[in-house]
Amino acid sequence: MEFLFEYGLFFAKVLTALVAIVVLLVAVKSINHKSAAKGDLELTDLTENYRDTVHLLEQQLLNKDVLKAREKAEKKAEKAKLKEAKAAAKLAKKEAKEAQQNDAHQAPETLEQAVEEQAPASRESQLFVLDFNGSIDAKEVTSLREEVSAILAIANADDEVLVRLESGGGMVHGYGLAASQLARIKAAGIPLTVVVDKVAASGGYMMACVADKVLAAPFAIVGSIGVVAQLPNFHKLLKKNDIEFEQLTAGEFKRTLTMFGENTDKAREKFQQELEETHVLFKQFIELHRPSLDVASVATGEHWFGQQALSLGLIDAITTSDDYIINACKADKAVLAIRYVQRKKLSQRFAGATGEAADNLLLKWIGRGQRPIM
Repeated sequence: MEFLFEYGLFFAKVLTALVAIVVLLVAVKSINHKSAAKGDLELTDLTENYRDTVHLLEQQLLNKDVLKAREKAEKKAEKAKLKEAKAAAKLAKKEAKEAQQNDAHQAPETLEQAVEEQAPASRESQLFVLDFNGSIDAKEVTSLREEVSAILAIANADDEVLVRLESGGGMVHGYGLAASQLARIKAAGIPLTVVVDKVAASGGYMMACVADKVLAAPFAIVGSIGVVAQLPNFHKLLKKNDIEFEQLTAGEFKRTLTMFGENTDKAREKFQQELEETHVLFKQFIELHRPSLDVASVATGEHWFGQQALSLGLIDAITTSDDYIINACKADKAVLAIRYVQRKKLSQRFAGATGEAADNLLLKWIGRGQRPIM
């Protein structure tokens, strides 16, 4: 009797634990469903950060009397600037009213239009800064498209977009979409500058060449205008161990090269043809965006360091993103960094990094076998 009681108690504990696990999984799934694919824009005032840094150093290095005099002069200049802006706006409004009174047949909206034309800009011009650190599948394009859309909603021709680009390239379709996002900025008539501090190779350079100006650090790696695909083949190993591999397809070239089956010369020829076609499209894209570049001489798959890339015409100047941004801050230009951050699902937070890494590795090997890489 005592045994049955203990067994029943043990069974109840196990059942309770199972029910708790099921409830937890349902709750996690529900939360994931509600919060999936949500994200937020993070804005960082780089001009303010620069001024804070300078101010901090000056507090330690300069004489207190000098600092006090400087702060007084800065406040006076800021006050004068504000007063001037108000006076200009008032004058513009007055002139617009006089113009309307001189023409009794003017449309009611003319006053408003005249004020807009003569009044100073409602905000100072901005340098918007984006960061793109590309992976092999260019998954970062998800954030890039949100960042570009946000900028296009507010930017005008007096603004500028700076992209700090770092990528060794990857999947053609991913980097094609990423380059298209940068093309949206140019299509809107907003100046676009790309700075490469470390590497913009292959698909990375495909993105960079869209810009009005391409800048790079002296030893940044640039170029690699080529296409590659590689994969292992385990057919002989499987055959040696009497393991059969079957693959069913509909369409002669639904699959060309395979990791487990026996590859044929016809399949290799077709796959090589696809690589060549992709390379042609890559070269045509660069010719479109950098017409002065001798693409034939640089589309060999080679890469070059910044100084070499400058002499070849792959970039327009040697500098770093740090210098570009600091010079803008010194010129009293408003510099604003924009970053779109996706909220991770609750299940992703609980998932182990090891399992995710293994899945990514497997997908990369499979993808490399059937998708060209730039």
